[in-house]
Amino acid sequence: MPTERPPTVDPIAAARWHEGAPAVSPWLHEEVARRMEDRLQWIRQAPAAWCHWDAVRGGLEGHRLVSARYPKAQCYVAETSRAGRDAASRALGKPWWMRWTGGQVHLAMPPEAAVHMLWANMALHMAADPQALMAQWHRALAVDGYLMFSCLGPDTVKELRAAYADMGWPPAGHAFTDMHDWGDMLVQAGFAEPVMDMERITLTFATPQRLLQELRELGCNLHPHRFGALRGRRWREQLHDALRQRLTCNDGSGQLSLTFEVIYGHAFKPAPRVRVSPSSSVSLSDMRAMLRNGPVNE
Repeated sequence: MPTERPPTVDPIAAARWHEGAPAVSPWLHEEVARRMEDRLQWIRQAPAAWCHWDAVRGGLEGHRLVSARYPKAQCYVAETSRAGRDAASRALGKPWWMRWTGGQVHLAMPPEAAVHMLWANMALHMAADPQALMAQWHRALAVDGYLMFSCLGPDTVKELRAAYADMGWPPAGHAFTDMHDWGDMLVQAGFAEPVMDMERITLTFATPQRLLQELRELGCNLHPHRFGALRGRRWREQLHDALRQRLTCNDGSGQLSLTFEVIYGHAFKPAPRVRVSPSSSVSLSDMRAMLRNGPVNE
């Protein structure tokens, strides 16, 4: 289980992408959000407050689905990029005459231990330091609150990776983390009872140009050994030819297919545990939780 930053993610490139990513909700993100929202039917306790982490990239239609499921819950929309904050304000900010109807929406980071559900759709696989991100989510959740997240897994665009390797080009993208490693990292971040599962979605495209357009909306290559200079027109033609040769479906449709592995995760924030040692420290929010619930020693 990795204990440091993902080895194939360039943190400078990841930060640049995060700030410059299109402030839109890609189709695949919306589809994954719809599937993840359907899983909420198995959770009996409706949250009094929830947080949507990076809602614009995560899916604005998905946001509306969750809001409709929990119409009385307060919602914090935690956008971590300037473009995302501006887009969320335009899309989700209520006019003054509607602010007293339904659950209140706060376009801000939630206070510590303020929410009972944190919703993070399709964000983790683009994070240079996912464990630090999990720690932020853990701090925002109240005791017994839960995390719902999704991200891309290792088999994502395996056809494209193979095409690049066959052509002798540098890696097509950074490596995505396996769901079992995500589960281990959740436990390390203080979560309990992580439940992970996965599905594969195959998308088809009429042309290489359309396929590449979709990939540009979804993310970018964060691998430290990606090609470091500008590509020429001749290389782009080679890329289009390689995609036609290697990604065309065998059903005679002429469509190009790509596989996306989607990982879903769910975990609870348990009551804080105090380790028995000569000197121990706990945060103020954890102390309040222990006073309400009683401390658990280990």
